[in-house]
Amino acid sequence: MDFQLLHTDPRSNARAGVITTDHGEVGTPVFMPVGTVGSVKAVHINELKEDIGAEIILGNTYHLYLRPGLDILQQAGGLHRFNSWNKPMLTDSGGFQVFSLTENRKLTEEGAVFQSHIDGSRHFFTPEKVIDIQRIIGADIMMAFDECTPGDADYAYAEKSLGLTERWLERCVVQFRETECPYGHSQALFPIVQGCVYPDLRRRAAENVASIGAEGNAIGGLAVGEPTEKMYEMVELVNEILPKDKPRYLMGVGKPENILEAIERGVDMFDCIMPTRNGRNGQIFTKQGIMNMRNERWKDDFSPIEEEGESFVDRLYSKAYLRHLINVNEILGLQIASIHNLAFYVWLVKEARKHIIAGDFSSWKPMMIENVTRRL
Repeated sequence: MDFQLLHTDPRSNARAGVITTDHGEVGTPVFMPVGTVGSVKAVHINELKEDIGAEIILGNTYHLYLRPGLDILQQAGGLHRFNSWNKPMLTDSGGFQVFSLTENRKLTEEGAVFQSHIDGSRHFFTPEKVIDIQRIIGADIMMAFDECTPGDADYAYAEKSLGLTERWLERCVVQFRETECPYGHSQALFPIVQGCVYPDLRRRAAENVASIGAEGNAIGGLAVGEPTEKMYEMVELVNEILPKDKPRYLMGVGKPENILEAIERGVDMFDCIMPTRNGRNGQIFTKQGIMNMRNERWKDDFSPIEEEGESFVDRLYSKAYLRHLINVNEILGLQIASIHNLAFYVWLVKEARKHIIAGDFSSWKPMMIENVTRRL
């Protein structure tokens, strides 16, 4: 993997660059739709490429390991061939999913024992196994195995957790260097900076991650319950330390305004389930603000979902029609909402990129935050 930094905003740390992988190029900043079980919920591959304009998607190691399982993925020739996505792909390590199974997992020095959320069967993830799983999935960018510390963890727990993550990282790096992708394309490994909301722990974690010399780096353990301002503070601190010539990935973030604030602080890559999850619940993100499509006010509004929308669904369907579909729980409504929201998120980061290159990101961003946080 290669990263080329093209432009930096003159009045902030916002950056525009290009990531090059064996499956193609990705312009940064970039938003990655989440394809948890090998698909982005309710969205076809062609819609992802052509209507949404996605350049890279994310798969989930934990879920793909359980279903369809490694045998099927290996027989298929990896996830790219299995789901017909021929562009770049990133997989997380499963650390966040294991973290979320609080009542059904146990962490040890060796790894994480957990019970499947599907059938209760017991499984064991070690740093080495997580690398091997991601090799079989075949993603262009893989994540190191970590413990995602809760946002409200006390200092003692956060310090102990970080120590475990750092020792697991050492083992991930060794396993990564001693193995290869079974499908012939190159894969990159991103370490993850943890440390909760404690500046000294975040600083220590970022310095350790920077010393690895990986092809890119991730920031994890944020947007998990801590105050938003703390999240911004930690991102700012970490990005002062992480190498400027490598892409920086803020995991699982977030709302449109969170993404713009993080871009201003030097983040290059984002993913979040919010566009699809919230869309399925009737929340629509637009350039003018946020709409709750269940509201009565849209009942007889026959104007397009968004007047200058980025996807074909904006031009094809009205607000009234989408409201009707969502209120009667019609599957098409969930699909339309997902496509629209993903197209908006992808548009937002591409628009940020244009303004970074033009040199006016710092004046554009406050206006856009005011727009995207408005309730319509």
